[in-house]
Amino acid sequence: QVRLVESGGGLVQPGESLTLSCVASGLTLDHYTIGWFRQAPGKEREGVSCFDSSDGRAYSADSVKGRFAISRDSAKNAVYLQMNSLKPEDTGVYYCAVDLYNLVVVTSTTCGDRFASWGQGTQVTVSS
Repeated sequence: QVRLVESGGGLVQPGESLTLSCVASGLTLDHYTIGWFRQAPGKEREGVSCFDSSDGRAYSADSVKGRFAISRDSAKNAVYLQMNSLKPEDTGVYYCAVDLYNLVVVTSTTCGDRFASWGQGTQVTVSS
């Protein structure tokens, strides 16, 4: 069975850094488009950063450019979201996702929202 297990969330102060991890089982991440999404309280889920393994095409939301970075570790079959200079508005539940059926088209302006496999989510709270 496909399973995505996230970890790394927690409470941090503004300006600090945090790295989220998503370890996959039942699939090899190198073969798929991967992404990170977040949902703040009372707001819609939004794409944060996505990566298409087939051609290297990537997307990052304007609000996180220069601060967040998505990466993959093939040996560990894991995807990471490196978050630097965290702000209170970064608070939310963060989800990793995998495009199992090749439905997602990553462009310079969107991750898309048709990822078929999702993690359970991990809470990130940025507060003084």
